[in-house]
Amino acid sequence: MKPQTKTTNWKIKLHEIIYEADTKAGKWFDIILIITILISIVLVMLESVESFDAKYHNFLNISEWIITILFSVEYIARIVTIKKPSSYIFSFYGIIDFLATIPKYLSIIFVGTHALIALRALRLLRVFRILKLARYIGASRNLITALKASRIKISVFLFSVLVLTIILGTVMYLIEGPKNGFTSIPHSMYWAIVTLTTVGYGDLAPHTPFGQFIASIVMILGYGIIAVPTGIVTSEMTKQDTRVHTNTQSCPNCSFEKHLDNAKFCNQCGEKLNHE
Repeated sequence: MKPQTKTTNWKIKLHEIIYEADTKAGKWFDIILIITILISIVLVMLESVESFDAKYHNFLNISEWIITILFSVEYIARIVTIKKPSSYIFSFYGIIDFLATIPKYLSIIFVGTHALIALRALRLLRVFRILKLARYIGASRNLITALKASRIKISVFLFSVLVLTIILGTVMYLIEGPKNGFTSIPHSMYWAIVTLTTVGYGDLAPHTPFGQFIASIVMILGYGIIAVPTGIVTSEMTKQDTRVHTNTQSCPNCSFEKHLDNAKFCNQCGEKLNHE
């Protein structure tokens, strides 16, 4: 086993600060990062206001460059402190961090691309780690799993709805006809979808008593149809494991984060996890 050198020591400490939120330094780092992201987003929004930009353009531009440089340093630090840089670079957060940093540099070559800095709002997803909202993250995972398990039932349901809209569109086309705005079956299907989903734009409506009667039935039917996929997904969610883990331990080798509480080794690559 190789002894830890000063180089590896600072990398381990920096890794804990940057990637984890369980330590005091890690929490402060993430809080400062999120505040900086919010400031950056506000600056972009203010820059879009012509009167404000005309008066404070230089201040806004310099501020954005300072924030961009800070994010660039942070991005490089994240790569340096991990043993497998590609695991971070091509991860979800790694791609977001890159997209949030590059627009200001691209604005030197391509005019107007600096507005893409608004993508930094996606980095606010890190707030889940700081505020210990793991139960919501766990709930979202359960929802995704439930949706996958329900995909066949939902597909059959959507196909049935599609058939129903074709039938309703055809019926309304025959009843109302072009003189009342139902110029074709596809256009009538559009009305059926809008009515069935209870959206009701009002740009197309039946004028005959029989057409209005059918429309009333479709509206009532729409409330029942909306409840069907909700019931399917809910029944699947009740089958999911609701246990969640509230730690933010990140593997210094592969950046894997879904570790069990009190885990000592990464269950993805086997690397020893950092602990105080």
